[in-house]
Amino acid sequence: MPTPSMEDYIEQIYLLIEEKGYARVSDIAEALSVHPSSVTKMVQKLDKDEYLVYEKYRGLVLTPKGRKIGQRLVYRHELLEQFLRLIGVNEENIYRDVEGIEHHLSWNAIDRIGDLVQYFQEDERRIQALRDVQARNEQGE
Repeated sequence: MPTPSMEDYIEQIYLLIEEKGYARVSDIAEALSVHPSSVTKMVQKLDKDEYLVYEKYRGLVLTPKGRKIGQRLVYRHELLEQFLRLIGVNEENIYRDVEGIEHHLSWNAIDRIGDLVQYFQEDERRIQALRDVQARNEQGE
């Protein structure tokens, strides 16, 4: 299993390839706010661990294993954003909060959060009931 740092790189590489059709070291460095030399070191490690294939000066391609993990990491990130929005977290906090918690939750916890999001989305009245509870709590009742 990849480390949290490796996960960040795999997720970003996956997103870049989905968006642009490719991911260059410079694109990854910019997206993650790190030095290109750090990206090169991590990409070499990800290549060694068979998450991607890296050819110097030619770019990189995710392996099926890397693509599968990248897809799951993007799903996790998007689900947590959706969950935090659903429970009423302020929009300006969501990205930072997701970044802070996503590596600390088990996949079992992620699956249960997915169930909860689905539960609320299946009936708009459930979301309204949550909003009513939140409004009462904010009023000090």
